[in-house]
Amino acid sequence: MGSLPVPDVRFWAESGGMLIKQARHAASLNQTALAAASGTSRTTLSAYEHGRKSPTLETAGRILDAAGFRLALEQKVDFTRHQSGCHVPDRLWRLPVGRALAVPGGRRREVYAELLRSGTPDELLGSIDGALLVDCWDELDLPGPVRQAWTPVVEAARRTEETSFS
Repeated sequence: MGSLPVPDVRFWAESGGMLIKQARHAASLNQTALAAASGTSRTTLSAYEHGRKSPTLETAGRILDAAGFRLALEQKVDFTRHQSGCHVPDRLWRLPVGRALAVPGGRRREVYAELLRSGTPDELLGSIDGALLVDCWDELDLPGPVRQAWTPVVEAARRTEETSFS
């Protein structure tokens, strides 16, 4: 049996630090205020934010909670580059409401079709809402190979949606 790859601890320390810093900025708090509200010191909070130190999950949760956020588990989306050149995910995802509705309904089909044809994984993740894609899927003007590549993912989402409310 092979061994699991060693996780890149520095990457996760820096990523966790960025999340804490983003939460602090979104809450309009300085380090001193967030440290006091979360029961940690300002120097320790700074070390977390700069990736010099990694908080435990409990500590990260407490800091995020004090900033008005929660630590949540989110399923990762993996992409495969299809022979047509488009990037196809292994599942659909949801966007926060504000981002999902940022594209006006009248332009959504046009924008989604363009993104499905040539969007990068980051562009797709940041602009397409899975439920809204399923809703307008049949009306999208897509080249055959792109539609064929995306159909299994859309159909899987439709099946999941149908069974989740039964």
